[in-house]
Amino acid sequence: EDGGETDLDIGHYERFLGINLSKKNNITAGQIYYAVIMKERKGEYLGATVQIIPHVTNEIKQRIKEVGKEYNADVVFIEIGGTVGDIEGLPFLEAARQMRLEEGFNNVAFIHVALVPTLKATGEQKTKPVQHSVQELRRIGIQPDVIVARCEKPLDPEARSKIALFSNVPPEAVISNYDVSNIYEIPVILLNQMMHKILAQRLALEYREPDLSPWLSFLEKLSKSLKPVKIAMIGKYTRLKDSYMSITEAVKHSSAYIGVKPIFKWLESTDIENGYVDLEKELEDVKGALILPGFGKRGAEGKIKAIKYLREQNIPTLGICFGFQLMVIEIARNVIGLNNANSSELDPSTPHPVIALLPSQMEINTIGGSMRLGAISIKLRKGSKVYEAYGREIISERHRHRYGVNTKYIDVLESTGFIVSGVSLDNESVVEFMELNNHLLFIGTQSHPEFKSRPLAPSPLYMSFMSKVSLL
Repeated sequence: EDGGETDLDIGHYERFLGINLSKKNNITAGQIYYAVIMKERKGEYLGATVQIIPHVTNEIKQRIKEVGKEYNADVVFIEIGGTVGDIEGLPFLEAARQMRLEEGFNNVAFIHVALVPTLKATGEQKTKPVQHSVQELRRIGIQPDVIVARCEKPLDPEARSKIALFSNVPPEAVISNYDVSNIYEIPVILLNQMMHKILAQRLALEYREPDLSPWLSFLEKLSKSLKPVKIAMIGKYTRLKDSYMSITEAVKHSSAYIGVKPIFKWLESTDIENGYVDLEKELEDVKGALILPGFGKRGAEGKIKAIKYLREQNIPTLGICFGFQLMVIEIARNVIGLNNANSSELDPSTPHPVIALLPSQMEINTIGGSMRLGAISIKLRKGSKVYEAYGREIISERHRHRYGVNTKYIDVLESTGFIVSGVSLDNESVVEFMELNNHLLFIGTQSHPEFKSRPLAPSPLYMSFMSKVSLL
């Protein structure tokens, strides 16, 4: 919400917990070292020699405590990434060790996630990686309270007993976290192994029986959503599907409530641009398409080619961020007739910069963390498809961009039926949504609605998109 740029792990936490997190919830080594250096430069250490212990570890502990205070949290969950023994993670593990000493035994619990591989030749589950990982943790001074074993299939009794013995934990504290086809089943798997009860006892918390009925209802909807619908995913990073994880998850959330099963068809826009893809053949069986974000010149013309086909064939199309900007360019070129219309980002000398740098970005020379970021309020146009999707006039969505629709071209764009259906309520009045009137669904948004989609609260825009797709 506050514009913090993080990796996809934070997205998992937001989706599973149904909450919005802030940049304080993402602590990186770079942030820590930068803060320590700045404090030293300001003289806050009074000339003392700056060391990993105590200066870096104290900074880590301070940030963890700040998160707890900000949310008035009963419990703070901290994920320390990487692998035990990695040099990058040692200061964080040392800080965690110190926290148990300082906060008290019943106020800090350690959960260790470790791999239990299966030998394909014999089907045997090997526990040695867990044993060595726990030994390494003990050298650091940390004794795990719970072992979560990542495995292909449920842990067999022999493997569980062996892990418990060598890790010095009760067998019931060895949790089997095995592969599933649907990641949203994981909370139920953990619940069935009483992990919540183990942690409540370990932290001396009052035990309350959790109510997972809304989550179970969502899982039931997912399992009953069997009607396949093929969705074209058109982007430049399609070879690494995780690049668009928030979008694919948002589609899955909405599909569950509509009763369809999305089948993603990935099309690399660079291949389209280079003529390696027969668009008519590849898109003939899709029911809808997403023009994915990812700015830059590479693959842009490929996306524009795809947008033209989708518009002319009346296929439901949703453009996200840069995908929306390319929808504007396509309309300008092929409907209005503005030859060589483009974004000033892609072609600084274009005669028709229908997409231009935002006024607030013109004096900014730095790259990192300087875009138009975070949640911004938007006013929707009554009577529009977007208004119908959200069901209210004022909404809030997250952003990450520097360029936007050039307001000088709004009148000529709207004359084609490609109307502005949402404008930001900040000082810039940025065009946030546009939609084509005489089309089943052709909507572009400058925002990223997928960042707010949750299993129990799917994105209204993605719901609208999948509703139209399901009718075909």
